[in-house]
Order: sequence, then C-alpha cells, then structure tokens
Amino acid sequence: MSSTQVEISDVLGELNGLAQAGYAIGLQIQYTTPKFMFQTYSKEWLDLYSEKGLLMSDPTLAWGFENTGAVRWAQLSDNDPAGVLQLAKAHGIKFGITCAQESEGVKDGIRSVGSFARNDRDFTDQEIVDITAHFNTLHAATESQAQLPEETVQQLKKMSIIVTHPGS
Repeated sequence: MSSTQVEISDVLGELNGLAQAGYAIGLQIQYTTPKFMFQTYSKEWLDLYSEKGLLMSDPTLAWGFENTGAVRWAQLSDNDPAGVLQLAKAHGIKFGITCAQESEGVKDGIRSVGSFARNDRDFTDQEIVDITAHFNTLHAATESQAQLPEETVQQLKKMSIIVTHPGS
C-alpha cells in the first residue's frame, strides 16, 4: 500500500470515530461525478436516498456546490423544501455538517463535498475543526490524481467500494 493509501485509510478511520451515524464523501467532483466516493451511512438510508432521487434536492449538496468551508445542517433546514433533512432524521441521521473544498486554479471547478452525521448530539466546534481538517487532507491527497501511480488510483477506487459496500 502506498503512503497516500495509508494516509487516506487512516483519515477515513478517524472520520468513522467522529461521524458515528455515517458520512458520504465525494472527492474531486467534476461536473456532478466524483472520482472517489466513500459512504458509511446505513444501507437502508443509501437505498432510500437513491430510490427517491434525493441527490437532486439535498440541501447539503446544494450548499457544498455553492460554498467552501463547513456548515451545520441546522443552518440549512430552512432551505429544504423536499424534507431531505427530516427524512434523514427519521432514519437516525439527526445531526450533521457538510464540508466543501474547491481546487485552486483548476478548469471546470473541481471540488470535493462531504457530509458527516451523528445521531446523539450536534458536533462540537472542535469536532467540526477536526472533521474539516481531515476532509481537507482527503481533498489534497486526491487532488493531483494525474500524478498518482495507476496502482494507487485503482486501490483507492477499491477502498471506495469496500467502505461504501462492506463485504464486496
């Protein structure tokens, strides 16, 4: 395993501990397609999210495509006409934040967006700082994908599948 793979694996492990209700991280999104996707939300939620096409009306993603930094989901609740955040709460995804980062000087606005959740309480300010730092590490580690060895890129894609679909 390369040092980039180890770093990404370590960061994902840290995020597992901070976001105990799960996360979804899209890295190096060009247009609407991420190069790497890591999701740890429950299969039930991921299936429902997909079946109902919630991606198109998710206020966390809308924020992530228009901003950089971090925001608490509570700040987005007034901009959720489809009720995505309420539906998430009904599935144990009660408190969350979204982080977004954009690559500087890159044509076509490549960015990364990640949402992180808890079911017991809101994130503390320090946890938001920590999650944002980890998220920015993931964005930076995958930013120069063209410079990564093909073996590393393929291993990261495998990691994406394993994290999103355990047992695959």
